[in-house]
Amino acid sequence: MESGTAVELLVYPDDCDAYGHLNQAGFLRLFERARWELLARGPGVDLFERQGVWPAVRKASVEFLRQVYPGEHLRFDIEVGHWGETSFTLLQRARKLANDEVAAECETVFVTIGGDGRPVRVPAAIGQFFGVRASRRTGASRQYAVRGLSTAVDLTGDGPAVLFVHGFPLDRTMWRPIAATLTGWQRIAPDLRGMGLTEVPEAGYTMANYADDLVALLDQAHVERAVVCGMSMGGYVAFELLRRHPGRVQALVLVNSRAAADDAEGRTRRDGMIARIRRDGPRFVAEEMLPRLLAPTTLQTMPDVVRQVRSMMTVHNGAGLIGALEAMRDRESALPLLPEITVPTLVVHGSDDQLIPVAEARVMAEQIPHAHFAIIPSAGHVAPMEQPVNTGRVIREFLEALL
Repeated sequence: MESGTAVELLVYPDDCDAYGHLNQAGFLRLFERARWELLARGPGVDLFERQGVWPAVRKASVEFLRQVYPGEHLRFDIEVGHWGETSFTLLQRARKLANDEVAAECETVFVTIGGDGRPVRVPAAIGQFFGVRASRRTGASRQYAVRGLSTAVDLTGDGPAVLFVHGFPLDRTMWRPIAATLTGWQRIAPDLRGMGLTEVPEAGYTMANYADDLVALLDQAHVERAVVCGMSMGGYVAFELLRRHPGRVQALVLVNSRAAADDAEGRTRRDGMIARIRRDGPRFVAEEMLPRLLAPTTLQTMPDVVRQVRSMMTVHNGAGLIGALEAMRDRESALPLLPEITVPTLVVHGSDDQLIPVAEARVMAEQIPHAHFAIIPSAGHVAPMEQPVNTGRVIREFLEALL
């Protein structure tokens, strides 16, 4: 842990309820106290006042994990989950100093309010304080030459490796809220070929191309085996990686994904989207897919997440989107593979996923020997961005059990 990124607080009796327990309300107060303590150590508690704004809390949620009592010491870590134009999200974690157990996690969404009570742009000074801190923790993107393509990769941390594979039509940055919480692990999150900031090959490509790209990337990172964590299309790639390179997969995490190949109707929809991209360009993809990617609650109450997902979806090259659609359309079914999977497996699914039913994900988990299954409440198809605290906790607990 870098100096200055954590705050240690003592739990006093008046922090607890009548039964002597630190409840969720008490944790909220301690998380707030830790944030102000961090400001006091840095630019000063009057940072917002000097900038003429105030950080209004729009949403705060606490995940209560372990009982805490008066006299215990807690260490509060902080990360930036998202940085928007007029808002930002802070992710905090409270650990017991005695045994380093995570006692609680908090996700807080702030809106910067001006003197007239309306949202205003987050001042640069505030972004520098929190943003630079997050940059030091999560590292910078790098470009690798992977099988002849310039490939954008977030490569951070040390320890056992987790390879994150993004969904369609997203990019590697969708994993940042989750990766930021996985200290003690090496986190590898690339943009797949043709997506994000990775080059678009001239010819079309397949799931096998994706899988072979990832193995070549692991070779460059000197990683022999990795936990492969794939979301949606990333899950299809994970299955292909397991099929083609089983010795490189330590464990499997499937987030909002499925094992079945496209049926005739699904292939027709892919073909229709390909034809429209060729005719009209790719800009329609975001508006058409966004309402189905995110849960209704997300669409109504999380405008920053909506903007972030829309931004990811609108920067892709049309040829890259077509290549991904063709790869998904033509992929092999992974259903015969499920009973043969021997690596530890976690299946995670949003409760409000409109693209892949929860029931289908549950059946997939049941067909994988000894797989774990977790539902993320109030999440749609992009659970890692919609509910990063709950999704990150489930993934982290799975990873910790592997050690």
